[in-house]
Amino acid sequence: MHGRMSRRQFLRGTALAGAGAALAPRHLLAAGAPAVVETRSPNAKLNVACIGVAGRGGSHLGGAARENLVAICDIDDKNLDKVGQKYPNAKKYFDYRKMFDEMHKGIDAVVVATPDHQHAPASMMAIKLGKHVYCEKPLTHSIYEARMVAEAAKRNKVATQMGNQGHSGGGYHALCEFIWTGAIGDVTEAHCQTNRPIWPQDLKRPTDCPEAPANIHWDEWLGPAPKRPYHPCYLPFKWRGWWDFGCGALGDMACHIMDGAMWALQLGHPTSVELVEVLGGNDETFPKSSVIRWDFPARKATVPTSKTPIEMRPVKVFWHDGGKTFPTPEEVGRDFKIDGGGASFYLGDKGKMYTGCYGGGVTLLPIAKMKDYPKPERVLPRPEGGHFGDWINACKTGKEAGSNFSYAGPFTEVVLLGNLAIRAGAGKKVEWDGPNMKVTNMPELNRCVKREYREGWTL
Repeated sequence: MHGRMSRRQFLRGTALAGAGAALAPRHLLAAGAPAVVETRSPNAKLNVACIGVAGRGGSHLGGAARENLVAICDIDDKNLDKVGQKYPNAKKYFDYRKMFDEMHKGIDAVVVATPDHQHAPASMMAIKLGKHVYCEKPLTHSIYEARMVAEAAKRNKVATQMGNQGHSGGGYHALCEFIWTGAIGDVTEAHCQTNRPIWPQDLKRPTDCPEAPANIHWDEWLGPAPKRPYHPCYLPFKWRGWWDFGCGALGDMACHIMDGAMWALQLGHPTSVELVEVLGGNDETFPKSSVIRWDFPARKATVPTSKTPIEMRPVKVFWHDGGKTFPTPEEVGRDFKIDGGGASFYLGDKGKMYTGCYGGGVTLLPIAKMKDYPKPERVLPRPEGGHFGDWINACKTGKEAGSNFSYAGPFTEVVLLGNLAIRAGAGKKVEWDGPNMKVTNMPELNRCVKREYREGWTL
């Protein structure tokens, strides 16, 4: 392992504040946004470091390079060499802890695009150093991490964004405006579905122990996860199906597909969550398919379409994966094309609505109703420059990005409660005390709310 500088020792000794706070109010509805550590001219360049430069990480390199890409970090030397050839001025690392030790004074903002189990420690290290953070979804691997990272970002007044790109696409903005103006009345059910998993799940841990390739820094890849031998069944994309590293189909897609429900229905803490159906799964990997239900209580929502808070009825939100889908409503009609990657249906007492995987294709059902219904007034500003550009603008101006961690943290908590239901087993309702992050009827599940880190890794 690399030697640590005194900055590292200081960071590891910093205690985090308590975790009892309730969910923050919706990000676009807050009275004001906290200022970031420092604001600058929109024409000034940020010094950006990217942690994870292949896959999703590779998609952010162009945006980072339009600023000033000063450092790249990846546990695969082949990825580093390939990216380093294109961006020769970026310093290369395979351990982001060392990168922060050596370069923290020369970094303004950080992109985290690692496997899920590394999201929180990498993001938190950056936040404590006062760096702006863009982190891929899900924001964290555990519920506790989501709460801690969101609180730390608010406390340190940095600009943040979770990588659920549909949040900046305009579709979910329109969905909110339709629902808030009563287009389908009171929504009592929402059904979200995905084509995931598209990687192996319902597997047992391998017993053979092949040598890790010379280009892979396995110990750094494991990071805070429990130590285990290298095996090709984990890399590069297959880690999503393993409990120690990924968050399954929910982790991959729920922060995209459930975003409309979270935002439009102003969801806070659910009172319970339950695994309705399941096929396969074990203590090592996620099941082949699942159907999960969250129960949310009645709530008052402050929305920009109304001068006074609006009453929202209790609502059930369902998740369908692994080939399980919500029966297509008859109002859809034969010619309507459902997004095969993912879709959502919203059931109200006066009608129904549909959105595609990332919020596109917002449609009132039946479709004829969409043609005749007057479009609601645009009350939610659409971000310029896309999702990544929204974050860059936040870094420079102090204006909050759309999916900042005050929104993304509570959202991730809700998503990861679905995996807590999988841990409980089918037909067992998990009763949830959201403000205190506790399962009240099955206390043995609380061990899954906060995971233990391997020595050398910390929040």
